[in-house]
Amino acid sequence: MKGFTVQRTPQRLLSLFLLVPLLALVASCGDDQSSDSSAGDTSNDADVSFATDMIAHHAQAIEMADMAVDKAQDPDVVEIATSVKDAQQPEIETMSGWLEAWDEPVPDVGEGSMSGMDHGSMGDDMPGMMTSEEMQRLDDASGEQFEQLWLEMMIEHHKGAVQMAEAELDNGESTDAKELAQTIIDAQEAEISTMERLLGNYSN
Repeated sequence: MKGFTVQRTPQRLLSLFLLVPLLALVASCGDDQSSDSSAGDTSNDADVSFATDMIAHHAQAIEMADMAVDKAQDPDVVEIATSVKDAQQPEIETMSGWLEAWDEPVPDVGEGSMSGMDHGSMGDDMPGMMTSEEMQRLDDASGEQFEQLWLEMMIEHHKGAVQMAEAELDNGESTDAKELAQTIIDAQEAEISTMERLLGNYSN
């Protein structure tokens, strides 16, 4: 019996020595997966749609802002156009990063490129998006006519963004995306108020 015990004990110890590292490896993999999930934030289809559509929406707003910086004579219009660009370009980069982390395609929009703003039917589902014809009409305008038209269009554009952000708050799952949605609502509602006040100067 002693001989039998002496033969079995090393095998049990060997099994334990092999099992402990294996369990540690499994636990480590579980921790990594949990960490990755936390770092990447939980998301659903509404989050993906929000980021995808808002990137295109922001890209058009940036093009409109570039027009105002180049053509507007009213310093207040230039100031708000600059604010729009300064806020929304980093947000595009942030949302693009989310889509990459979620293994989703990132919209191919070129900063400051009118061709990049023309998404065809893609823009039809996004509230506040200007058509290519409307963008051309804005580009053709000048002076006070341009400034008034720009304010009218950007107010409509901002209201569309607010609507999209509110949908994200209602339906999204990603904490980061919902926080950005609230930031967009707060910032763009404030800018809408400013632009409506400025637009009153052209209505008189």
